[in-house]
Amino acid sequence: MTLTNRLKNVLDCLKAPSKAELKDALLRLDITLADLSNLPKPLEGKPYNRELLYKSEEVELLVMNWSQLECAPHDHGNSHGWIQVITGTSRNSVYEVKGNGLPAELFHEYYEEGKYFYAPKKAVHKMQASNHTSLVTLHLYSPPITRMIVYDLEKCAACIVSDDCGAWWPEEQYEKVKEIRLRMAADDQENNNL
Repeated sequence: MTLTNRLKNVLDCLKAPSKAELKDALLRLDITLADLSNLPKPLEGKPYNRELLYKSEEVELLVMNWSQLECAPHDHGNSHGWIQVITGTSRNSVYEVKGNGLPAELFHEYYEEGKYFYAPKKAVHKMQASNHTSLVTLHLYSPPITRMIVYDLEKCAACIVSDDCGAWWPEEQYEKVKEIRLRMAADDQENNNL
């Protein structure tokens, strides 16, 4: 059975899938690096290059091939999903955002080949290849991601990005759906005034 047929067999029947249903679908797909013969090469100056493997009104499945750069902190809009490490090791940093404030890193975790981790709705995180590994990840989201928010911690800003922009600060004006000025935490503001 071709990969396209496997994807259709497993993913076509999903309707507003729960967290458990999404993970079960990813496990049933059982995708390995050997299945991804036309893997996109990492992009120069970007954290990753991606390829859309499947998309319906309910779900989307993407493969990402990572460079050694980290992506920007971001959410997945109103989508939730699972990330599978196909090869390499991922460093995943999780953030807390209070109101219209600057995201604060809470912790980071490492996920090696074969591991899965969940991305809840509106949760903010960033990823990167760890230990100079060649990182390839598979991402299954529901519904397909739209209105993702990307954060620039140095600019103290956030931006809702176009659906074709990745998890980095947009370079083209058309990729910026809406720019949002964030407020700094009180402690950070005091340090900047010194």
